This record gives sequence, structure tokens and C-alpha cells, in this order.
Amino acid sequence: MHDAVEVILAKRDGHGLSDSQIDWVVDAYTKGDVADEQMSALAMAILLNGMDRREISRWTAAMIASGERMDFGALSCPTADKHSTGGVGDKITLPLAPLVAACGVAVPQLSGRGLGHTGGTLDKLESIPGWRAALSNDEMMAQLESVGAVICAAGDGLAPADKKLYALRDVTGTVEAIPLIASSIMSKKIAEGTGALVLDVKVGSGAFMKDLGRAQELAETMVALGTDAGVHTVALLTDMSTPLGHTAGNACEVAESVDVLAGGGPADVVELTLALAREMLAGAGRSDVDPAEVLASGRAMDAWKEMIRAQGGDPDAPLPTARHTHDLVAPASGTLTRLDAMAVGMAAWRLGAGRARKEDPVQAGAGVVWHARPGDAVTEGQPLLTLHTDDEARFERALASLDGGFDIESEAAYEATPLVLGRVAP
Repeated sequence: MHDAVEVILAKRDGHGLSDSQIDWVVDAYTKGDVADEQMSALAMAILLNGMDRREISRWTAAMIASGERMDFGALSCPTADKHSTGGVGDKITLPLAPLVAACGVAVPQLSGRGLGHTGGTLDKLESIPGWRAALSNDEMMAQLESVGAVICAAGDGLAPADKKLYALRDVTGTVEAIPLIASSIMSKKIAEGTGALVLDVKVGSGAFMKDLGRAQELAETMVALGTDAGVHTVALLTDMSTPLGHTAGNACEVAESVDVLAGGGPADVVELTLALAREMLAGAGRSDVDPAEVLASGRAMDAWKEMIRAQGGDPDAPLPTARHTHDLVAPASGTLTRLDAMAVGMAAWRLGAGRARKEDPVQAGAGVVWHARPGDAVTEGQPLLTLHTDDEARFERALASLDGGFDIESEAAYEATPLVLGRVAP
């Protein structure tokens, strides 16, 4: 029998935790037998001293064992899922899920809500009139069989240990611990039961991981966890120094996603959607299908409309718009050489598109639209960004977060950063 202090001291002193210590502490914490302050101390010891591959793998397995596991084996087609570590303007799940479904691979996409400057997929979809995020497991299975794609909230039954630990990490300065980030993401994704998983690990100012080395370490850790659990897992490292597309905010990102499904949309959103689709299809054994052809055919748009209708939404209804807008104009003429993802994300959040606490409401119409991307020529006085909100009092703080958030240079030779910075496979 173990006790919490023994486990804390072992990790504090730099030792590896045994399988039985890990199994015991995760189970005891989930049941309430290990106190929050004790788990906080252990989380800090893990942050400072790390874990090896065996420990992280066992920790993840213990978190999965704390709840239910889903099984899609009864479906008539293979499954693949995508997880993004979060960014600004990251609406990729919206066009990606129906696209992959239209290619013959089912997508069970359990998504979350936004917190802080990163947007949440469920918040975006909830701006569609009637759409609902909460589905039972039976509803989810039926929709996967009939439509091929579902984007919904994870039920409380998946990795309840993670839910408890996630809230604790948030208030104890231990969010950055790679073993805890990796096991948090992967326990939910493995418990979800998908056959293949593609990770989109964001790097840059608007991402959780600011530098490539740390992002690479996180990607390698998560790919190893998936591989150890028997899930075909690949990660792409993608740039999040500049926000994706031309919009950040809930309804405006839905509109942009629909543009992509209609065969248009911003080039970077299309590029990343297709790159992730190819990886998902390869993982599910369907490399023979070209997602670019399926996107051009309109079949992905059909799948989108079916998916939205299946969850009570009206895909043809007008999307909500904000009551007030404000243009931020270019202060000079030249080339836009930088548009900082974090500055844009903070502005969208302050306009009402995001939340500071889990229970805060969000505005469907709030957000930021930018009219130029790095590399584009701009003219003094032209609208550079348009801010949207229902509450005019929010403009001042949003504008403050954009102060210093972009550069315009007269003689600049602009060099674009590639969108996909690297790939990690088993």
C-alpha cells in the first residue's frame, strides 16, 4: 500500500515512480483520497524533475483507467481524429472533419471550449442557430455511421482524473509540465477509441509552446504515448506566430470555414486542412483518396451540412453578427511584415469571443477580422483590422492589446515562414 507523501518524496528527490505508485496515486486522487495540495506538490515535482517514457505511458494509462473507453469497432469504416494544441483563428476542425468523412473515414471529434486567447471549437459551432454540443454515446455512434463525422463535447466519463488534474494545474503553475500536458491530451484521445490520431502541435507567439524545441519534445512525447497504446499517431508542428486565415472569433470563423468547404477561403487554412486530412487518411489506411479532389467536388460541403443538421443546427441560417464594429487603419503605407497571433487572440478575447473562466459566456458575433496578411502591401488609412463586439466599451482594451501587434515596413523584403515546420512519426 502506498501513501501520498512517499510518492511526492520519490519524485521530489528525482526518482522514477513505480507502476504501482502511479496506478495508486492517480486512482486515489480521482476518488478524493489524495488531497489537492498533495497532488499539487506532486505536479510541481513532475514539472521540475520530469518523467521518462515508461512513467508517462503508465500515468496516461492510469488516467484512461479512471473512466470509460469508447469503442468504434462496430462502425463500417475506419476512424481518425485530430487534436490541435490551440491557437488563434484555428478553425481547422470545422472544414477538416466533414472533409475526411467525405473521403470515407469516420471522424469522432471530441472538442472543447475556449479559454483565454485560444478559441474553442464548440463555442464556434454554437454560434450556428440550433446546434448542440452535448450528445450521448449512442447518438454519437449513430451519427458516425450515418454522416461519418461528429464534433461534440467529451462526456464526463472519459478520463475523469484528467478533468480534476487539469483544473488543479491551472491554479498551481504546473500547466507547462510536458509529461502532464502530454498525458492530459492523450488520455482523452486514447480513451475516445479512435484508430488513428493526428496531432497539430502549434509553435509561436499565439501558441502554448513558444519555441520549436519544446514543441518538438511535446510532439515526440505524445506520438510515443499513442504508439505505446496501439493508436497510429503522427504529429505536425505548425506555425502559430501569425493567426490562421483572416478571422478570430466564433461566428466569423464558421463563415470562413464554410468558404473553405465551398472551394474558397484563405490559402493557409486550405493548406493546413489538406495536410492534416492527408495524414488522417494515411493513418486510417486510405492514402488512395485525394482530399483536394473531394474538397473541390463539393462532397465535403454536403457532409458539413449533414453533420450540422444531425446536431440540431441549421447550416443555411444566417450567422449572428456583432452590434458594433471598429476599424483599425494602417498607420503607414508599405508591406505588412508581422501580425502577431497573441495580440490578435487577446483582442478577440477582450471583445467577448473568449472567456477568462470556464463558466463565462461568450459572444457569438465578437472577434477580429484582418484585411491583410504578412507579405501583403497596405496603404496608409486603409482598414487593417475590423473589431466586432456587442459592447462598445470593449474596444478600448482590445485596441490596447493590438498596440505593437503588427509591423509595416516600407522597404521590406518579406520572407514567409512555412506553415508546416516539421513532422513527428513513430
